[in-house]
Amino acid sequence: MELEVLRVTGESTGRKVQLNENIFGIEPNDHCIYLDVNLIRANQRQGTHKAKTRSEIAGSTRKLIRQKGTGGARRGDINSPVLRGGGRVFGPQPRDYGFKLNKKVRLLARKSALTYKMRDAEIAILEDFTFDSIKTKKMVEVLNNLKVNGGKNLFVFPATDTNVVMSARNIQRTQVTLARNLNTYDILNAKKIFILESSLPQIEEILG
Repeated sequence: MELEVLRVTGESTGRKVQLNENIFGIEPNDHCIYLDVNLIRANQRQGTHKAKTRSEIAGSTRKLIRQKGTGGARRGDINSPVLRGGGRVFGPQPRDYGFKLNKKVRLLARKSALTYKMRDAEIAILEDFTFDSIKTKKMVEVLNNLKVNGGKNLFVFPATDTNVVMSARNIQRTQVTLARNLNTYDILNAKKIFILESSLPQIEEILG
């Protein structure tokens, strides 16, 4: 399969690139996508939630009432979970939400996501570009030229370009990532994916 290479002005360069069908034209596996997206979102969770148990509450340890003879339940100190201001039973504790997922499953998930985007014509190949300085206005011009200003856009660069990253930082629904950091969630979350021409060899090396 071939895709036309575009300039940042939105015009065609007159060149076409051959895409690897083992990456952009496979039989998608929805379950692998589901697992990988769950893993990515789980790893984004901080897991710092915390509730105090009765042993961590600051309060007197004096026994409130005598053990027997009151006709009521036994009661210990004021930090008891059944009392207002007491500790919490089985409350949330800091934890890591991540889980193990085989590398082959994650690779298949990314290739499946790229295949879906390719089928929906939501992938475009851009000629390599950069900015001389940090200007949000320049990135807005690029989006306007490509006629995608307003949708979720993902630009895939071969290496970190500080001027482009900083220029796109304040533009809503526009993300700049590296080919080696491309993941299933970012692929599916974007309405349009712009892959720079020199990023293709890296993607093929990682996923191929």
